[in-house]
Amino acid sequence: MEISLDLPFIRDILTQEYERARDEIQSAGVRRAFENSQQRHDLRIASAPDVGTLACRAGCTWCCYFSVDVRAVEVFSILDFVERTFTLEEKARVYAEAHTNAAALQNLGEIERMKRNVKCPFLSAGRCSIYTARPQSCRNYHATDAAGCQQSYEDPANLDIDPDFAPWVYQAGTAHVDAFSTAMRDAGYDVRAYELNCALDAARSEPGARERFESKLPPFTTLSGEDVPVEFDDLDP
Repeated sequence: MEISLDLPFIRDILTQEYERARDEIQSAGVRRAFENSQQRHDLRIASAPDVGTLACRAGCTWCCYFSVDVRAVEVFSILDFVERTFTLEEKARVYAEAHTNAAALQNLGEIERMKRNVKCPFLSAGRCSIYTARPQSCRNYHATDAAGCQQSYEDPANLDIDPDFAPWVYQAGTAHVDAFSTAMRDAGYDVRAYELNCALDAARSEPGARERFESKLPPFTTLSGEDVPVEFDDLDP
């Protein structure tokens, strides 16, 4: 699906979020800045002019079986949320499921992972159990017709399926993530992408991972991560 970019709209978000994130990372720390940014992220998507066209609804879970990449700051935020809000039984189930998923995915490349359906460990009774702490990519993923998502679920090896999306929602969410990631990178923090299950498992099994991240070092000794270029890095005037 091709769209015409609204360059002033994108640049405004890039500038506003970068400056806010940069200041909050410096004053409040990277994890608090990230959690504040999540709230702004949700507000930006909710205020996009075409948000009403989204087919996404509670109980629609096709995308909860798709490959999800996260940054380290998201992993630690998710783990904090789980520790605060989950019961012992819920934590045991989630961590065991993430470990099993990680073992199946850790030696696969990005394309191979995209061709597999793997249930998210946080999907429970048809709902996202970490919805307020869900990853940035989950916040941004959407469709205006769930039929495309269902088709992707039923035929995961077909990477040519392209569900229809809402142009303004796409631009708002992507620009927001670009801006925060750039501010975090400029502050010296790791912004590489890691597969969700593998990162969760590594963060729990490596006691020093959080401290390494907050010291601006690579957090995981068992994962290399992938460099992800920002989407709106080179906008024409």
